[in-house]
Amino acid sequence: MSQETEQVELLSADQRQRIDKWLAQYPSDSSGRKSAIIPALHIMQDDNGGYLERNHVEAVADYIGMPRVEAFEVATFYSMFHLDRPTGRHKVNICTNISCWLNGADDLVAYAEQRLGIRQGETTADGRITLVREEECLAGCVGAPMMVVDGHYYTHLTRERIDEILDGLS
Repeated sequence: MSQETEQVELLSADQRQRIDKWLAQYPSDSSGRKSAIIPALHIMQDDNGGYLERNHVEAVADYIGMPRVEAFEVATFYSMFHLDRPTGRHKVNICTNISCWLNGADDLVAYAEQRLGIRQGETTADGRITLVREEECLAGCVGAPMMVVDGHYYTHLTRERIDEILDGLS
């Protein structure tokens, strides 16, 4: 059995079916198939407790039919993908780009770190929350400072608002 075949077998039938739905939305040539890499990596990450291991990225690349190095380029470029270590049930991303920084984001990051007892890039001991490493612009400048928690945007942050949001996470 080839290494590529072994890797593709890491994908369950359900995962292959969900990836196939994405593949059907793009041209069937090799460059069109590559367009499905982001949703395919999301499928694998979501089904693996919120992070990707090397063999997961390789399996997705092999299944889609793209070079593994290109799949790794995508997985390492985008901060939405978490490689090689488990993450918490909830991912908290506090924007620190210019608009948010000018509106006090650094102080809010320090507050969140102190409140959670972790630093950016770490996960709470109970596995509940990962405070994602420093983020680039999250495109919520009009509501700076802001953060994204599990894909939901929260703007005009204060310490009190952070407490309210974090307390609402189970």
